[in-house]
Amino acid sequence: MDATVLITGATSGLGRWLAVELSNAGWTVLVHGRDPERTRALAAELDARAFVADLGALDEVRGLAERVADATPRLDVLVNNAGVGFGPPGGARETSRDGHELRLAIDYLAPVVLTRALLPLLRASTPARIVNVGSVGQAPVDLDDLEFTRGYDGVVAYRRAKLALAAWTFDLAAELSGTGVTANVLHPASLMPTNMVREARRGVVSTVDEGGRATLRLITDPQLRTTSGVYFDGARPARAHADAYDAGFRARLAEATERLLAEGPPAHRGSA
Repeated sequence: MDATVLITGATSGLGRWLAVELSNAGWTVLVHGRDPERTRALAAELDARAFVADLGALDEVRGLAERVADATPRLDVLVNNAGVGFGPPGGARETSRDGHELRLAIDYLAPVVLTRALLPLLRASTPARIVNVGSVGQAPVDLDDLEFTRGYDGVVAYRRAKLALAAWTFDLAAELSGTGVTANVLHPASLMPTNMVREARRGVVSTVDEGGRATLRLITDPQLRTTSGVYFDGARPARAHADAYDAGFRARLAEATERLLAEGPPAHRGSA
């Protein structure tokens, strides 16, 4: 298989499963991770390319895109898999290196910034696919408090970010219509035995293999080559939260996202 895939969050859980499967199938695999040692060890194991970046720093996300574009002439599939879960029960609000609310930063802003930066490469590699790893757990987004500074709850923060990701995926699919690049979002499986599930102290419901096979289908199934703008629950097309289909909400979310990114990191605002 002469195809190239970038998988974010590839050093454990679903990302690692996908990296191993695709490497064994002959794909050129670009593995991303935050920890240099673990990322490089996985790349060596799979004869893959290692890309280290903290997705909580959007300058590093942009730098990741630049390094990927410099390293490969084509990118057939981008899998935005890296994520932060609920956190420990009752955990306090956390922020990224940039100062954004952590789940907003990793689960939503990073995929937006990375995908936008890689769109020229994806467009040049058509047919190409964008697969966003979402969740069946989605909650209404307070567009007046995207950073969740009031009444914070880790579970709700995660679910807000995953709704935002689904809504943005649908807008992205519409934007890319007719270009040969597709964009879909899926809930791979419920409560797989991953680090984020262990941290949240939730019981395991599904295996990584179940979630991996559902995600792999979106990456490789030739019957889905032109499928775009769809939310999948496992292998089945399903319905995301109703807000994700609301054009008014999506327009307001897009405006709020643009404003947030244009303002720069909260940690740097107001500095000389």
